[in-house]
Amino acid sequence: MTQDVDKLNRCIHMLVAANRILANEGVVDAYGHVSIRHPFEPNQYLISRSLSPELVTAEDIYAFHLDGSPVVANTPTPYLERFIHGSIYKKRPDIHAVVHSHADDVLPFTIAREPLRPVINTASDMGLEVPLWDIHDHFGDTNLLVTNPDQGDDLAQGLGDHKVILMRGHGFSAAGKNLVEVVKVAIYMPKNAKILMNALRLGPVKGLTPGEIEIRSKVDPKSPQMWRAWEFWCSKAGIAAGSKEDL
Repeated sequence: MTQDVDKLNRCIHMLVAANRILANEGVVDAYGHVSIRHPFEPNQYLISRSLSPELVTAEDIYAFHLDGSPVVANTPTPYLERFIHGSIYKKRPDIHAVVHSHADDVLPFTIAREPLRPVINTASDMGLEVPLWDIHDHFGDTNLLVTNPDQGDDLAQGLGDHKVILMRGHGFSAAGKNLVEVVKVAIYMPKNAKILMNALRLGPVKGLTPGEIEIRSKVDPKSPQMWRAWEFWCSKAGIAAGSKEDL
């Protein structure tokens, strides 16, 4: 039992680190959030209470069921859009970490006809195709936020087996096998979007090929090269990296 508690606490530290990293890298600001699947309860996930990611501490992390209801009564006010996370975990048993962001450089591709596609090697984890989800298609006029399980399930359906889904006029949600993978996607996808936008001004653009993406997809999310990036981001954010075994 003590070992389980220690493991849970270490996982919570990694989640706090992910919050700090994403804030420090400008992927999230006052809004946006990151979660992990509970290490011992696959039908639960861990996420902060409603709080700006830069301010998140271990004491702010709570467990939720996949339908978005809190595991413990009297849990402080949760994120309105926590349903994004639970629905993706419910749809995708292979996914263990989720990020939701409103990164400015991605937003043009949520409202224009030009598709967002990987053009730099560090963004290959986003996948060859990035689907676009429009909440208006099935729910009409809303505040564009995913605020209930039906909307979350519809988003997760649109994600399918992809790593990332764009959300019209809103942002994106990304899913990964662990925190380092999803954080890497969330950091480099906006960079990729900015580079693509600039390149399109010069003329036709050649993106990564399916074969190149396939080769790069074979990198283990816990490999030394991935852990090196995690340590770098943690150092910049001023938080201990923890152990890659707890990602």
